[in-house]
Amino acid sequence: MVQLGAVDRRTFLGQAAALTSAFALGREATASSGIDVEEATLADLGERMASGALTARALTEACLARIDALDRRGPELRSVIELNPEALTIAEALDVERRTRGARGPLHGIPILLKDNIGTADQMTTTAGSLALAGSRPLRDAFVAQRLRASGAVLLGKANLSEWANFRSTHASSGWSARGGQCRNPYALDRNPCGSSSGSAVAVAASLCPVAVGTETDGSIVCPSSVNGIVGIKPTLGLVSRAGIIPIAHSQDTAGPMARSVRDAAILLAALAGSDVRDPASADAAHHALSDYTRALDAEGLRGARLGVWRASADVYPRVKGLFEEALAELKRRGAVLVDPVVSQALKRIDDAELEVLLFEFKNDIEAYLRSLGPSTTVRSLSDLITFNQAHAEREMLLFGQELFEQAQAKAPLTSPAYRKALATCRRLARREGLDNLLAQHHLDALVAPTGGPAWLTDPVSGDHDTGISFSTPAAVAGYPHITVPMGFVFGLPVGLSFVGPAWSEPALLRLAYAFEQATRARRPPRYRPTVQLSARALD
Repeated sequence: MVQLGAVDRRTFLGQAAALTSAFALGREATASSGIDVEEATLADLGERMASGALTARALTEACLARIDALDRRGPELRSVIELNPEALTIAEALDVERRTRGARGPLHGIPILLKDNIGTADQMTTTAGSLALAGSRPLRDAFVAQRLRASGAVLLGKANLSEWANFRSTHASSGWSARGGQCRNPYALDRNPCGSSSGSAVAVAASLCPVAVGTETDGSIVCPSSVNGIVGIKPTLGLVSRAGIIPIAHSQDTAGPMARSVRDAAILLAALAGSDVRDPASADAAHHALSDYTRALDAEGLRGARLGVWRASADVYPRVKGLFEEALAELKRRGAVLVDPVVSQALKRIDDAELEVLLFEFKNDIEAYLRSLGPSTTVRSLSDLITFNQAHAEREMLLFGQELFEQAQAKAPLTSPAYRKALATCRRLARREGLDNLLAQHHLDALVAPTGGPAWLTDPVSGDHDTGISFSTPAAVAGYPHITVPMGFVFGLPVGLSFVGPAWSEPALLRLAYAFEQATRARRPPRYRPTVQLSARALD
């Protein structure tokens, strides 16, 4: 058997022993709690709680035990940055409510992790992984947290992330934050979990929680979902309010669900979606949000669907291309009509204008967020953050700098003609000349493409060096929905398939993704291998 990476025999045997220990710790966590939560669906858990065979407290204890066994010990995934000290108390209260008044819905008593840029007005802090916001507690819940509490969910804790949602340095290591350290991919521990919703994806993949919430500006839900073998939904901009979430850029930011199945992601999306007076972009959500997105799920949902095949990125990596060809063949077998290929030069020209918009908006949006915080926070401007990082460089900038912070600090207000021109360029290229044109020209229901390549080796010295495949930017810049679902494996590393459609097309995309998921059943749980192994068994 041959391994990828510089691992000698003694080191590999030691890693293999640690891997065996990781499985033992996982079994130990299950035995100590008496509850097996690995790969459990929301429906499974809901049925067991409804029958009295399971309580929210016992489920929460089981998740905490698994976090202790796999996140803090064992493979040390480092996906959870902070636990909610009130989680068990909340769970007990929800158990009483279930017995006396009934369940509020499918999330009643379900432990959920939130990415650590989603504000909660409780004993947890909200820091985006930065020491600059250590101890910071918002004055009120983010809309997302508020909606989850109303649904009866147990806010279990905060997930680790790429610090500042991967918008600090031009060569950061995804999944690293000063507070949480380096998050690790559970399929191969030396591989990167992608960012910035790395902790949310890893925690779901490793069954540390049933579902989690991430955020995306460009790729931060779909990339970690793809490389960690789960389902991720980046919703239409405005379907989910951003109020109370530490921002990058209001023209692209959104929160979204991350789950091990399309059905569970659909359930979580229904809880998150809705209009909020604190976020003007969500005004139309009331007209588009569904109270039950599972009604859109149909195992025969691919029949008759017209899908445009985006090949621009697939050809970069031969093994991903092979998986993609198999996926396309399955889509055809299930009745989809493929328009192959579809090409848009406009979508290939977005990058420079997008970065310009993000830099302008970050300076404006982060300073507005910092001003909204209470007395627990001393930094009030982007300049304060830059100064803090310089003063604490031994912990904050040991691995990489803050080039993006400095570039954003140099930008003018949003009234600047340069900003307005860049924003107009982005919208024209991504929408009118890009996705809108492709969808209308070919009468498409959606575009389909590989979400990205397999996870790359984590490199704290040089930062990220992915495989050059990404299909996140068109939907991110346009503000349109994007769903990724497991497509298969490359050397044991997960790769996702993307469905992208027009604004507010979440029901249609869920139907397509669900039909593909049911046809392929491509997801497999992680094995916590120390590195990628080239063997016949590892390649299946």
